[in-house]
Amino acid sequence: MMNELYNQRILKLAAQISHIGRLDNAAAQSDAQSRLCGSKVHVELSLADDNTVAAFAHEVEACALGQASSSVMAREIIGARPQELRDVAAQMRAMLKQDGPPPQDSARGGKWSDLEVLEPVRDYKNRHASTLLTFDAVEDCLAQLGV
Repeated sequence: MMNELYNQRILKLAAQISHIGRLDNAAAQSDAQSRLCGSKVHVELSLADDNTVAAFAHEVEACALGQASSSVMAREIIGARPQELRDVAAQMRAMLKQDGPPPQDSARGGKWSDLEVLEPVRDYKNRHASTLLTFDAVEDCLAQLGV
């Protein structure tokens, strides 16, 4: 069962995290930590005039699951609108906690489609928090910015 959870696709995503570090002039920043396993992320972002994400950086100290979800977030967040990010976060929570499908665009090969690789995490409740850290931190940043 653990081999299914930590499969090659997850490990590959975990190894490909971009936007590591901090921003010089972040408009918002947030820390999220899993009390259960100690995984943590620090997220910083800024918005463009049209309210799309213009800049993003993060520091990730998490298991391969948290790293994989953070990797997809870093790859896809630039240019995303706040509602898109909230929708993806809600879909991830529903996938893990309510046996929902992967994020909607997964079936169409959309930009968030790699998140489907995290679907087996639903069977490991103790891994939900680390998988969702990046979404929690991004949503907190959006709330700070009032968008």
